[in-house]
Amino acid sequence: EFFHDVICSFCFPMSARMRRIAKKYNNIEIIHRSFALAWEAKDFIRSFGSREAVKSEVLGHWEHANKNDDEHRFNIEGMRKTNFNFPLSKPALKASKAAGLIGGEDMYWDVFDRLQNKLFVENKNIEDLDVIEEAVKETSISFPDWKAQFENEETEKAVLEDFKLVQFYGVNSVPTLVINQKYSISGAQSQERIEKALARISK
Repeated sequence: EFFHDVICSFCFPMSARMRRIAKKYNNIEIIHRSFALAWEAKDFIRSFGSREAVKSEVLGHWEHANKNDDEHRFNIEGMRKTNFNFPLSKPALKASKAAGLIGGEDMYWDVFDRLQNKLFVENKNIEDLDVIEEAVKETSISFPDWKAQFENEETEKAVLEDFKLVQFYGVNSVPTLVINQKYSISGAQSQERIEKALARISK
């Protein structure tokens, strides 16, 4: 179970690594789980003092995440020049979950990755519905089906069910992997370290 948030900078390199790992091994099932760093505006205000204060501090996190990223894909200066507040988690998490409810884990992953690319590389506001829809249309999912599911109240309920698992497992940061409901790997570890950990667990 791969716990992550669309606005989580370290989840961006971690997702790419998990894709490579899933492709390399045929005995690993990836289940995507939502974790919200800022579900609502009050979460940002509580952590940073105001919505306006978030971006400057978060861009410092991006610098570290860019060093962690194997391809160094983050467009930090581009984001610094944007004029929107740093986005909340809720809209993009719901968008990803809607895709998963329609097309399964692979479709969830495709939408999740496109949304992360919109934020970290293209510097677009993934709290904006137009940007979210743009990302969805760049995948192979049926847009009308996705739109209907996105607007269905069961989608938000499914995200909230993931939050219950966050509490159950005691996950307090992302990215985090929970393996076989028993073991965890926290942080954007290197692919080599993840594979070694999975090998130990499998034994």
